[in-house]
Amino acid sequence: MKRFINPDKSTWKSLIKRSSASYDSLEPLAKSIFKKVEKEGDLAIRGYTLKYDKVQLKSNIVSSDEISTAAQRIPKKLKIAIQKAKNNIEVFHKAQITSTVQVETQPGVSCWQKKLPIEKVGLYIPGGSAPLFSTVLMLAVPAKIAGCNKLILCSPPDNKGMLPDVILYTANLCGVDYIFKVGGMQAIAGMTLGTESIPKVDKIFGPGNQFVTVAKQLATKYQVSIDMPAGPSELMVVADKTGNPDFIASDLLSQAEHGPDSQVILVTNNIKIADTTFEKISEQLENLERKVTAQKALNNSKVICFDNDKDMLEFVNLYGAEHLIVCLENETEFVDLIKHAGSVFIGNYTPESAGDYASGTNHTLPTNGYVRQYSGVNLDSFLKAITYQKITANGLVDLGPVVEEMAAAEGLEAHKNAVSIRLKTLK
Repeated sequence: MKRFINPDKSTWKSLIKRSSASYDSLEPLAKSIFKKVEKEGDLAIRGYTLKYDKVQLKSNIVSSDEISTAAQRIPKKLKIAIQKAKNNIEVFHKAQITSTVQVETQPGVSCWQKKLPIEKVGLYIPGGSAPLFSTVLMLAVPAKIAGCNKLILCSPPDNKGMLPDVILYTANLCGVDYIFKVGGMQAIAGMTLGTESIPKVDKIFGPGNQFVTVAKQLATKYQVSIDMPAGPSELMVVADKTGNPDFIASDLLSQAEHGPDSQVILVTNNIKIADTTFEKISEQLENLERKVTAQKALNNSKVICFDNDKDMLEFVNLYGAEHLIVCLENETEFVDLIKHAGSVFIGNYTPESAGDYASGTNHTLPTNGYVRQYSGVNLDSFLKAITYQKITANGLVDLGPVVEEMAAAEGLEAHKNAVSIRLKTLK
């Protein structure tokens, strides 16, 4: 990790930069994959699975037998843990249910808003050496609570053409309707365009690498919406003398082990905390199975020391971290002034991994500074709001002249006539 002491504000822009490929550099590949999937359907999907996942599949559909066999292999202790996490996630997301909003804006003019579920949603679950079955919980649980009609899940197969048992178990537990052994850009293309086997969806959810992120962005050009442009994971820890270096080191490493393109940052006003955290990282790193991956991420990560809380807060808001841990003596005051973050973890005993798995909040969050525009996945992500209005005759008599005046001012005569004709009948 590189260290910076009271960096001049002119350098802050470079300090908040993430290492990620640009959309322009990956868009041609995404477009070619989408075009081929649109033309050839499942045949193209199988071809890309062979090319990128190094396995030839007769079918990319996960059978009910595969699901039941996988469930039998899951240890009871893990099943209990997953069910407990599922319950906490359900409790938090059910609390987000809102009732219909209805109001009479003026006598005789009633307006209301009702939320309805998005019918078909696609859930992308990254694979690789660390299959994120927890992401199945984070996406499928709120989708079911929202009332989505069809849940379609895609995840890349291993070199034997299988998905991890725990992903299949969790998906079945959460009520996913279709599970496919498809990953990468081709999975996003399949859910966007539809194939002989993969249903076309209305919205795509889920994290992924830079390739998946670009494919999701391309999907929006095909009338399919996405949750957010989420890319490589990131974590920022803000700590003063009250922070625990052992805890801080473990949190930084927990995100660094996600992948070599992950970024972790420690921001502190205490040099001793920085020095001791360095030592603890070195100690803990030696015992990690994913040591090589974590080390690569640490090479692109930073420790930034400031003299005062004001600069710390300003830098934290400028960076806009996906995950933000706050370990400060004045934590309440500091947290109240945070404007940009995906999810905030407060205090020494709130590890980021609790939010990743089981506290109840959603771990599907915007990265790369998109916290300024996007929220993390929540219940409303799976809903769409429709507005309604009903105007009585008396209501139109009062409101009509307002509409006529405004339509005339914009030069839209037909808009005015739609009101004027009605008012004439009422006279």
